[in-house]
Amino acid sequence: MSTPTIGSARDVVDYLKTQHETIKALFIETLDAADASTRREAFTRLRTMLAVHETAEEMVVHPRVRRKVEGGEQIVDDRLVEEHDAKVLLRDIEKLPIDSAEFSKALIHLQAAVLEHARHEEELEFTALEAAVGDDELAKLADAVEIAERIAPTHPHPGVESAAANFAAGPFASVLDRARDALGAVFAKR
Repeated sequence: MSTPTIGSARDVVDYLKTQHETIKALFIETLDAADASTRREAFTRLRTMLAVHETAEEMVVHPRVRRKVEGGEQIVDDRLVEEHDAKVLLRDIEKLPIDSAEFSKALIHLQAAVLEHARHEEELEFTALEAAVGDDELAKLADAVEIAERIAPTHPHPGVESAAANFAAGPFASVLDRARDALGAVFAKR
């Protein structure tokens, strides 16, 4: 399962909606995995995708919606609450044994929350953003999201939901996360 590229999407809304579809597929892949190893690999891709996706939205999309959309403050505040709650769930799931019933139950709960959040984004936030800005700006936002994703953390960090917090703590968290991922990969092979 690969992440969509900006070149495959005309603007930031298309790009993020495509990522939502990828996230849905990764939930199914993780839940349907035949064994613990396959489940771990799928969950790692899902966790990384969720962490990177939300960070980029928090750094790029939400601030633009706050500034450009009438009622944008409330739209974004509501999304940030959902994102925080999902990060807490995801962080807690990371601690569970991958082949346990608790993991599956928690992942199903997270899946429901994330899909509801994505629906809210698509129906409320993205629709309002498309109405408030032109095609050129939507394309530029796509480029900005791609850049933000390159420096985003790969694990959830509840409490880091604002653009300012992501710019301040995100790069440091990203370095730590990526080092953690690399070390985990080395030890998983042994």
